Amino acid sequence: MSIISSMTGRHIAVLGLGKAGMAAIRALRRSDAVILAWDDDDATREAAFDEGVPIVDLRDHDFGDIDCLVLSPGIPLTHPAPHPVVEHATKAGCEIFGEAELMARTDSDASFIGVTGTNGKSTTTALIGHILREAGMKSQTGGNLGIPALDLDPLGREGAYVLEMSSYQLDLTKSLVFDVAVLLNLTPDHLDRHGDMESYIAAKKRIFNGQTADSVAIIGIDDPVSRKIFKELTAKSEALVIPVSAEGEAKGGVYIENGKLINDIEGRREKILDLRAVLALPGRHNGQNAAAAFAACRAAGLPAPIIANGIRGFSGLPHRQEPVATIGGVSFVNDSKATNANATAKALACYQDIYWIVGGEPKSDGIESLAPLFKNIRHAFLIGKAAKEFDRTIGERIATTASGDLAHALDQATALAQADLADNPAMEPVILFSPACASFDQWHNFEERGIAFRKMVLARAGDPDTSFDDTALRNAAGGMA
Repeated sequence: MSIISSMTGRHIAVLGLGKAGMAAIRALRRSDAVILAWDDDDATREAAFDEGVPIVDLRDHDFGDIDCLVLSPGIPLTHPAPHPVVEHATKAGCEIFGEAELMARTDSDASFIGVTGTNGKSTTTALIGHILREAGMKSQTGGNLGIPALDLDPLGREGAYVLEMSSYQLDLTKSLVFDVAVLLNLTPDHLDRHGDMESYIAAKKRIFNGQTADSVAIIGIDDPVSRKIFKELTAKSEALVIPVSAEGEAKGGVYIENGKLINDIEGRREKILDLRAVLALPGRHNGQNAAAAFAACRAAGLPAPIIANGIRGFSGLPHRQEPVATIGGVSFVNDSKATNANATAKALACYQDIYWIVGGEPKSDGIESLAPLFKNIRHAFLIGKAAKEFDRTIGERIATTASGDLAHALDQATALAQADLADNPAMEPVILFSPACASFDQWHNFEERGIAFRKMVLARAGDPDTSFDDTALRNAAGGMA
């Protein structure tokens, strides 16, 4: 557990008492800071009070005596409008930052590996952490993935923190410098919180702030925005800039060619391993994730054969194309983490004969971009707020059913898939729960949504799921929708 000596005796306001906020409070308590905490949600605030957290209504508080405000990433900093407490703090000239920034102000001598991107960052973060652990390297994995940064165990000079960083977190991070920084891809997302695409890109680019000649920047070059950033950094950054690609040769970097991972960082075009044999990393998008993880672990000093063994032994993450069960020849896949169309596209490209459960709280970009993949879908089962909108988008091109909720959708999809399989035994039907939407219309977050799907499937398989640890799953898969 981290101690932040620079915070000792200082008056620190904390707004937001979820995972990140409570992690900040625990670290600040250990550091003997004076804490003033608030959350707009009554139940969350009461739970924190029961743990001895000093509650002060920051909406009416004079910020003249407060040194800084620690803001949870889920609370608006600028868009669609600053939270009233943020406005008070700004007017008072109070420094505002997030929990990850406090991590930068600890006395840790460990190195930091940061991973961001619109899609794939959780899998890549977990894969890097897995490889480092399998290699015997002291490391801790967290951030937007599961455990908040400040709750990770202290590491010495030989250790490495592997942190998934969302755009919200990067907006609130000022001085954390990543020894190895990974940007996977950039497509429109969270624009309601950033105002426009330019602001979203600017937040993501913060992962490279402060890097020096001793640092490494790893960038996916398979989308035009990230490719532009790669060219900019190559021209002006002191850091070593390494390209990664799942679509073609990345000279001086790591890429996928005919399913094989190729390392060209040292200019030798080494064939490292065949990713098609790694069942936990299906699809082109996971090729990019694996290439980025390989580059990050090489930058951390691991030999290529050790990294390859780590990739082979990776078991994947919950809610990311997670195989749940096969019942009567029908496969069930939990892709609840797919909270936008770009994420769902990755799953739709991996399977044929798909019975697609889709919907929730829709994102601004909708699902029209998925049209080229509709050929893989036999039937779509529509749930949540997005159902009518999605039916207008796809109803004339795919057979649809307005299921309403997940339980009905799963019943209907199972019945149809089993009937179709009986008529055509050569099929390989997949019931794919890949919502392409946020979860907030029916669940608190994507992991709660995925847990619900998993339990429903296992109940149909005759497994009461008594061995399934919801808490462990939440810790492993935590993060923002």
